[in-house]
Amino acid sequence: MIGGYRALAATLREAIMRGDYAPDSTLPKQEELAELHGVNVKTVRNAIALLAAEGLVTPIRRRGTVVRERPPMRRLGAERYAKSKWKFGNVVAFIADREASGQPWKPTDQTQTIASVEADADIAEAFGIEIGAQVYERARIVRDSTGKPTHTLTSYYLPDDVEGTPLIDPTPGPAGRGGGFAVLTMQGLEPDTMTETFHSRMPTPDEIELLELPAGEPVMILHRTTMARTGRVVEFARGTHAASRFSWTYTFRIPE
Repeated sequence: MIGGYRALAATLREAIMRGDYAPDSTLPKQEELAELHGVNVKTVRNAIALLAAEGLVTPIRRRGTVVRERPPMRRLGAERYAKSKWKFGNVVAFIADREASGQPWKPTDQTQTIASVEADADIAEAFGIEIGAQVYERARIVRDSTGKPTHTLTSYYLPDDVEGTPLIDPTPGPAGRGGGFAVLTMQGLEPDTMTETFHSRMPTPDEIELLELPAGEPVMILHRTTMARTGRVVEFARGTHAASRFSWTYTFRIPE
């Protein structure tokens, strides 16, 4: 007999991590768990609520308590932006992640919409322009090989930098060979330095629908500022990632 819902949650957590319950499988019914572990149904309910809050399971109506998939995608750190991939090859960042994860890909896994929009406070601060100034917005949705969306990424550019280039072409897929960074390089604006900032939060209703998120799943928010060697900002980007579909991997030399 197990005492208390936290102890039961620990037992179930260990079983999930050990692989006794595979991703996308369902746990036994609450009544069965109660009988198996010698507790009442309320204890089981509280234990499952704790596991759901940890992101290990998701209660789904008419199906039961479903074990969540573990992050299937490695999102590389600095390596995903290596110039050897896009400047001297044809591998843009999302493709680098797929290859590192051993997952198939095709260029049209990324779709995009292009618009001329007014800069909000974040965009204006990044570029050093007035709020309300016109910028180009390139909004992408990236899906895995099954068609499930993994993340969005929306980049902003100064009009003079990208007018007449593939960066404002709405055709699905990267912006030509080498993607957007290669285009910027052809414009004399080769990316040299990048700052990325991440934070997590709960998704908005629109994000839940767009990313097809299960109940209770948070999102990881990326802000990325890309600069040329001169320090001039050439791109500001914001991304929204389904937290359970990525693991973040960074490899770097420890500073002195």
